[in-house]
Amino acid sequence: MNIENILRIGDVSDNGQVTIVDEDRLCYLVKSESRGSVGLRTISKALLGEYVHHFTENPDSNANTARDVLCGKTAIDKFEYGYTSTLTVMAKMVIENSARRVDYDTDKDKTKIKLQQIFYGAPGTGKSHKIKDDADVKAADEKNLVFRTTFHPDSDYSTFVGAYKPTTTKRAVRNVAGDIVRDTNKEEVYEDSVTYSFIPQAFLQAYVAAWNNPDDKVFLVIEEINRGNCAQIFGDLFQLLDRDDDGASEYPIMADKDIAKYLNGNDEEGRPVLTNKDGIKDGKLRLPKNLHIWATMNTSDQSLFPIDSAFKRRWEWKYIKIKEGKDENGNKLGWKVDVKMDESGTLLYWWDFIKKINEIIASMTSSADKQLGYFFCCAKDGVIDEETFVSKVIFYLWNDVFKDYGFEDASLFRYTTKDEDGKEMEKDLTFPDFYDEEGEKVNTERLTDFVKKVMSWKVDNKKDED
Repeated sequence: MNIENILRIGDVSDNGQVTIVDEDRLCYLVKSESRGSVGLRTISKALLGEYVHHFTENPDSNANTARDVLCGKTAIDKFEYGYTSTLTVMAKMVIENSARRVDYDTDKDKTKIKLQQIFYGAPGTGKSHKIKDDADVKAADEKNLVFRTTFHPDSDYSTFVGAYKPTTTKRAVRNVAGDIVRDTNKEEVYEDSVTYSFIPQAFLQAYVAAWNNPDDKVFLVIEEINRGNCAQIFGDLFQLLDRDDDGASEYPIMADKDIAKYLNGNDEEGRPVLTNKDGIKDGKLRLPKNLHIWATMNTSDQSLFPIDSAFKRRWEWKYIKIKEGKDENGNKLGWKVDVKMDESGTLLYWWDFIKKINEIIASMTSSADKQLGYFFCCAKDGVIDEETFVSKVIFYLWNDVFKDYGFEDASLFRYTTKDEDGKEMEKDLTFPDFYDEEGEKVNTERLTDFVKKVMSWKVDNKKDED
């Protein structure tokens, strides 16, 4: 079996043991969790192919049997048979994904691809910007047919779909006899009254708009989809994500009573909420062919709420690569950072810094997840000021990258200063060192020294920690 394009970055095994972190032409980089320990492992695709073939022919086999049968048959990474448990889990992921994979070769199916897709990549690569700039999204936005939401750890079904919520309204005050109370000017007296109404959220708003506007494309855009628990948030809506050849839901689901009542009812102005009753036909929900659900995912956050493979298979995945930023006309932006690189005052090119720091991050983490995209922070008049650079870029590096990879002994993270007696001494560079003693202004000297070290640093300088 050809395993290419079956496992994708971010895939997680059903038992949570294996996460696909990165890949190249020959290998997968995976995070493996077993018996409380977590490790990064490089798994050759050729060796995985052997395991896939073995378990395809012997579905009842186990990890130890696979190792005994396969070990020594070829010279492919002979030391990796110690990872037989990881290889077994990955092989079963391949077999399961392959059995359910959808082929998108026909023109009809290419339309289907765009219905549900996740734009993923490193932070700052412009995923949200790419969605916003899509011609179809722009056209829908002009008609108020784009609905946006952001997932987060507290998101749930009700915040995504809708729920009854208390609302404050005015009502006339009545006396014990039931008569309306009036003031001295014979005007009716009103008081605040709390009532409960069904409040639709992003999903239902998009759902209604799509059914009511069948000739227009409607978009539900979910930012940071993996920052929420997708299984909890989508609930039974998960089944609607299976689309038929025309793009409509293949398997409708029964709407609960509150949703059905809302869709069959009228809005505040007395108009039907759903003018096209096919959207609640037989009391069931089904996604229409014009409803597109697009989402973004930062690969650096993929461990917050791992998305299971069954959910992933219902989406098309579009990787957004780290590349130099360009304007609407395709011209390079040429942003700079307010850090002087020489005595003449030449400013640091932002893209040059990104390329170098990403090289360092890749060397330290053996992954592309933590790397920076061009739009990680924004420039004003073409320049990223010191405060923005330190508070966003340097803070991210220290808080989300360097602290987890034992950098204390690297020369890149040390600086020379003087002790109380005036003698020179080396100290470990910490994030507070980038500010003055009061913590109000950026320590320009320290920042410049660090940036120059970054720009001159070579990957070969990094000590082999294995």
